[in-house]
Amino acid sequence: MRLAYWRDRINGVFARDASPVEPAAPAAVEAPALAAPRQLGDIDLQLIWQALVRRRKWVIVPTAVVFVLSIVAVNMITPRYKSEARILIDGRENVFLRPNGERSEERSTPDAEAITSQVQLLLSRDLALNVIKKNKLDQLPEFDPVLNGPSPWKSVLSLFGIGRDPFRMTPEERVLEAYSQRLTAYAVDKSRVMVIEFQSRDPKLAAQVANSIADEYLVFQRNARQDQAKSAGQWLSGEIDSLRKKVADAEARAEAFRSKSSLFVGTNNTSLSNQQLGELNTQLNNARVQMADAESRARAISAMLKTGRPVEASEVLNSELVRRLAEQRVTLRAQLAEQSATLLSEHPRIKELRAQIADLDRQLREEASKISRSLENDAKVASARVDGLNASLDQLKRHATSTNSQDIQLRAMEREAKAQRDLLESYLAKYREATARENIDAAPSEGRIISRAFVSNTPAYPKKLPIVLIATLITLLLTSGYIATAELLRMTAPRLSLPRDTQLAPLAEIRDTHPQMTSPVTEIGGLAEVLLAAGESARKITVIGAHAGEDVTLTALTLARQLSRSAKVVMVDLTMTSPMLAAVSNDPAAPGLSDLMQASASFSQIITKDRLSGLHLVGAGRHPDRALLQFPRLGLAIDALMRAYDHVVLDTGTAADLPTTLITGNAHAVIVPDPAITPAARIKMREQLMDSGFEDATILSAAAPAEDIGPAGERIAAA
Repeated sequence: MRLAYWRDRINGVFARDASPVEPAAPAAVEAPALAAPRQLGDIDLQLIWQALVRRRKWVIVPTAVVFVLSIVAVNMITPRYKSEARILIDGRENVFLRPNGERSEERSTPDAEAITSQVQLLLSRDLALNVIKKNKLDQLPEFDPVLNGPSPWKSVLSLFGIGRDPFRMTPEERVLEAYSQRLTAYAVDKSRVMVIEFQSRDPKLAAQVANSIADEYLVFQRNARQDQAKSAGQWLSGEIDSLRKKVADAEARAEAFRSKSSLFVGTNNTSLSNQQLGELNTQLNNARVQMADAESRARAISAMLKTGRPVEASEVLNSELVRRLAEQRVTLRAQLAEQSATLLSEHPRIKELRAQIADLDRQLREEASKISRSLENDAKVASARVDGLNASLDQLKRHATSTNSQDIQLRAMEREAKAQRDLLESYLAKYREATARENIDAAPSEGRIISRAFVSNTPAYPKKLPIVLIATLITLLLTSGYIATAELLRMTAPRLSLPRDTQLAPLAEIRDTHPQMTSPVTEIGGLAEVLLAAGESARKITVIGAHAGEDVTLTALTLARQLSRSAKVVMVDLTMTSPMLAAVSNDPAAPGLSDLMQASASFSQIITKDRLSGLHLVGAGRHPDRALLQFPRLGLAIDALMRAYDHVVLDTGTAADLPTTLITGNAHAVIVPDPAITPAARIKMREQLMDSGFEDATILSAAAPAEDIGPAGERIAAA
């Protein structure tokens, strides 16, 4: 919108005493490309390059000297040749040489810590001494510098604590130090391979020593295994002698206690009392079975006799007398049947035969009765035996109960003796195995040589080309860095600051140049102090002018620069027509507010920096369009800037076509009025501004004077 109270002719609130005079366009806007001094803190790579070119002899000469000296030095150094041997740690061991308890177990693969420990064995002092002695390294001047005579240079260095004087070291220390400097041992990553590297002036000696180290390592492994078996055998021998005495004592105590307690052992390794209890229990069961069997048979026969049924029990039928009587009865019944066919029932012969058969039946029943009584007698005898066995069993139980505690003690003593005996037998078996392993001369080691060292004719030290290149490049970088650092320090050196009144330009000159400006620059400075003191109520500052022109943008820019001295300030161009912000920006071609509204740029891209102050700027953009100012996203963008900055200065020009809520909400109005405005009109204008929604309003006496805004430069990213 266009606020109606900006012109007298629309409101009729105040009268003009003179016709309005349009302020002249600022000179700075007409010539935005004028040269300005470079801002403090900027880095100019072109100046640094010019300094390097100007002082190039301080770079080229030292670099060339170091290049020549490094070539001479690497050619004067005595070369060393390196040979390499490799050992594989595979834990190989003959399964037949393992102890019996370990033959069925799978040996675990050596881990990284085990491989590292083996590398330390390669570097050990004892192995080194054996290798030195075997190869007679102590007789070579390369390993014992004393053999070449005294060295004045080393003696002088030792006086200053740099290095050690060889004459103050023992021969062993000298040789070990030279040996350690030439030996390198390490494990290959993600493998069980160890590498042995040895350097020497003599390539044959380098290969010989590397192979000697590998051989001595395997010898150390075998000796360690044999020493382990030997020490185990010695320890087991002492333990076996002690265990033999303990076993004999335990068995003697058990036998003495058994004799004292009469706890003798019978068959099946059981005590006599327990064995007797078992036998009596068996006899008692048998007697009970016999008694029950006799009683049941006697009752069966008696029942047959009482009922008059034929006695068909096996005991009766098996009797000899019963069989004869039964045969006679059968014969008589056959005769009776034969005579009955011819004779009547009352015939004497028939009666006689019947009488004989009845007598035989009586005799059979009597015999069965006798057998029944015999069985009853057998049952009584068995019952008496059961009673006797019960009495004997009870007596044995009472005796066993009295000896239970003694039996428990005896079993405990026997268990102790058995445990000692088992331990003795296991120690004897281990002792025999340890003795056998100790006598094996070719005990396998945990490693094997997979690659022996060979003679190399290519020097491993010094690396001539890398040393020359590194020395030359370091010299080049140091000299160039020194010159560049000096130039940077000169570029960023602090300058002498002018007093504040001088920086704002003399008031007399401004008034003489622009007679229409009745308010001095100090008016804006005072307003800046008031706004800084207002705090939250002046976070958004809307600068509005009565007429279109660059004086409104210049006033907003001057106020924003004043505020940026003590706060974090951003200035937003809502006019979409003023080229002034692009002229003072470090990046005139940067995108702006219109690009943000069209979503073709982000906040970090549209915010640039004022070259002459710490002020941040948001310009109109590459394709300004006032229609974009009606987008709701504009209000969101202003709110986001208010959260990031202490003050947001809005350059609205005459506020034409701008949403009222955008420029009035929580804002402090700064008005650039018509120069002919009357005091009464000022009062009325302020009232209308407050009624329209501004938090506060300030009406300036005149627009800010023109100042040198300087040429455009490089963009500096704003936070």
